[in-house]
Amino acid sequence: EQIRVAAGLPLSVKQDDIVFRGHSIECRINAEHPFTFMPCPGTVTDYHSPGGMNVRMESGLYSGYSIPPYYDSMIGKLVVSGLTRAGCIARLKRALGETVIDGITTSLPLHEVLVNNEEFNSGEYNIHWLENFLENYEPE
Repeated sequence: EQIRVAAGLPLSVKQDDIVFRGHSIECRINAEHPFTFMPCPGTVTDYHSPGGMNVRMESGLYSGYSIPPYYDSMIGKLVVSGLTRAGCIARLKRALGETVIDGITTSLPLHEVLVNNEEFNSGEYNIHWLENFLENYEPE
């Protein structure tokens, strides 16, 4: 469709033809402190990627990989999908629990906190929600 638009042609579908099916959630896994967001380079000592239907981990990590301090701290993207939001979140909780990245500090604990939050689960949030949530959150 992008090529059609770039060529000056109309879209082949109308907005009313679009049907939403299912849900997807992406967690960007970073080599950083989960609550201060300070970069945490180092060496991955153990790595296990989650699996299963509708679970995808996009990463080049492996045990022994050295994460340098010079680049973006994102080390992977965990993407899950499901027919319903609740089903997608349940799959995400399982996938986060299966993910092992040892030897470095990552944002995984933050994602685990978020998927267990009632407001997040309800879908009732806006672009300022995480900022406001973290102002009041006390890590255990």
